[in-house]
Amino acid sequence: MPKQGMDVGLFRSIMIGVAAALSFGLASAQAADLSEIRIDWATYNPVGLLLKKEGLLEKELAKDNISVRWVQSAGSNKALEFLSAGSIDFGSTAGAAALISRINGNPIKSVYVYSRPEWTALVTRADSPISSVQDLKGKTIAVTRGTDPHIFLVRALADAGLKESDVKLVLLQHADGKLALLRGDVDAWAGLDPLMASAEVEEKAKLFYRKPENNTWGVLNTTEAFAAEHPDIVKRVIAVYEQARAEVIADPAALKAALVEAAKLPDEVIAKQLERTDITQPTIGDLQRDTISKAGIALQSAGVLPADVDIQKVTRRHGRPG
Repeated sequence: MPKQGMDVGLFRSIMIGVAAALSFGLASAQAADLSEIRIDWATYNPVGLLLKKEGLLEKELAKDNISVRWVQSAGSNKALEFLSAGSIDFGSTAGAAALISRINGNPIKSVYVYSRPEWTALVTRADSPISSVQDLKGKTIAVTRGTDPHIFLVRALADAGLKESDVKLVLLQHADGKLALLRGDVDAWAGLDPLMASAEVEEKAKLFYRKPENNTWGVLNTTEAFAAEHPDIVKRVIAVYEQARAEVIADPAALKAALVEAAKLPDEVIAKQLERTDITQPTIGDLQRDTISKAGIALQSAGVLPADVDIQKVTRRHGRPG
């Protein structure tokens, strides 16, 4: 039955989403040979935070005596490093970051969409004269390489007729990039929520360049080996994510509370992050592949990716759930 406060149409749409997740064409596999699942959590993946807080995955896997170990990812680059090293079985990244990682030889596949966010923009201080991408020529920019903010920055520079060599990149993790901007150590920052929302709300930082369509989807990834060996586990993780997403839709306050607790940021900052985060489209399909492949083609045009890579083919391959 629908939860109190959830209309029948919404409940039906959620159940359709769950059914879709459960019919991804993954072959059944025994869970008996697994004793632990390693999965990441990240402040840029709000649905995953609620899933973690409520112990939904632990409840699902307890029947098979499988424990769950949570590992924090500070950015897409860290999640991809962990997947490549075999330190986690599931990792949260931006769709374009996952595509680049696969092109670079990391055998991963994206199996679920946890959000469609506007989580990155180009940011500067309130008193900065910078007001356009063209103003960045010769300036220092904090960025985390291999993440959606980095990809967003490269595309912004290209659209403005600039290259990476026209600016000075200062490679920092997202939190350090924010601090560097606010201290005046750099001129601009390729931001990431909720840290970007914090700078915007608490420090009056300016988001001087925004382009929502150039933010790629938030996707959950696993390795090809894990997907092949444990397809039933992948299916169950997706189903639990759908359970968490249903709870978020029914009770948005629960999501906000989980994110406030994990990020240790004020309510108004988290509200700013969530107002630009869409969680209504969980299934990987043509829309997601189109956005991600456009990012890949733009990066190829900018010389970031090899010219001989078939972006469309790689996108189709890494964006299939099974």
